[in-house]
Amino acid sequence: MKPIEKIMRTAPVIPVLVIEDVAHAVPVAKALVAGGLTVLEVTLRTDAALDVIRAMKSVEGAIVGAGTVTNPDELDAAITAGSEFIVAPGLTDRLGKAAVVRDIPFLPGVASAGDIMRGLDLGLTHFKFFPAEASGGLPALKALAGPFGQCKFCPTGGIKADTATEWLVHDQILCVGGSWVVPGGAPDMDVITANARAAAALR
Repeated sequence: MKPIEKIMRTAPVIPVLVIEDVAHAVPVAKALVAGGLTVLEVTLRTDAALDVIRAMKSVEGAIVGAGTVTNPDELDAAITAGSEFIVAPGLTDRLGKAAVVRDIPFLPGVASAGDIMRGLDLGLTHFKFFPAEASGGLPALKALAGPFGQCKFCPTGGIKADTATEWLVHDQILCVGGSWVVPGGAPDMDVITANARAAAALR
């Protein structure tokens, strides 16, 4: 099993985290791990993101990766910060080749057959379907998955707690990405743990 597939199979939901304050990093990670979600995607959408990754790495049981990685410089910065996997919103040859050379588990975003074929040319078979709902939802991914039976997917974008199971029943979908687990605003650790526990039980 490829390392990225092992990560994708760890839990049915990968929480997509946008954290502005590094002081929230460890409490949020502990709350998620306590609820059963150990794979954590920290998006590079905030100035604190790399410090958040470094902080979350100290939490026992947490598998911390970087999301919203768009170029090789961000890839290298994320790896230096301790990222164990990389998630990208799309796929370019430049970023894909850099991830392959650095031999890090990589989940690039795809939304079309051409995107998937570009990934296959690079030796990649595991993809983030993004933005999932805006790109046609589950019917679109089913149609794309048909010609690419060797591929596995993590749809992300617009998926909610009450729709995740509809995606997860598809054989080629190993997990989904979701921001609902950690709502915006000041984090409430009890709520996060409860949301994580419910998400971890999905299938």
